[in-house]
Amino acid sequence: MRQQRELAEHVWYKVGSAINIGEPLFRLPWTKVLLHRVLREIRKRYPFEMRGLKLEEAWLTFYIKPDDGFMLPLIMQLLKQTFSLRFNIIVGRRGHVWGERYESDILDGEPPEWAEEVDWGAIDKSANTPIAGAAAYILSWDSLRSPGMTITTRFSAKNAAKPASPPG
Repeated sequence: MRQQRELAEHVWYKVGSAINIGEPLFRLPWTKVLLHRVLREIRKRYPFEMRGLKLEEAWLTFYIKPDDGFMLPLIMQLLKQTFSLRFNIIVGRRGHVWGERYESDILDGEPPEWAEEVDWGAIDKSANTPIAGAAAYILSWDSLRSPGMTITTRFSAKNAAKPASPPG
């Protein structure tokens, strides 16, 4: 049985989560845009402060202080679900994108000095970058064929999402 997550009000959390599909997705510019878009939407619904946002190939790390500390699980659920749904639609696949449960630790005090406050103006600008025009390129998987990256069987045509059939 998994350990219950420790939650508190008005504290900073260090949060981390891994990509499940084994690919360094955050090296691709459009995945960063997608993540920024999702973060912006969640922040409108559930206010929070964020610092030290790091996208490291297949790992996401940041410090977060929700207005209501007990909202952390809801914020993370929305982040992971919304990102996964949109990623799978763009790429035309099914299945999990994120790994196991996210990791979170309550900090004693403030985040480290190097963890700068997130520039929401830059995130808003990035989030407004169109992704739709790149969908055909993304679906060709040419964007994933860079040195050091492999295409797993999870991305096979057999596992791709089937287009909806027209009514009637």
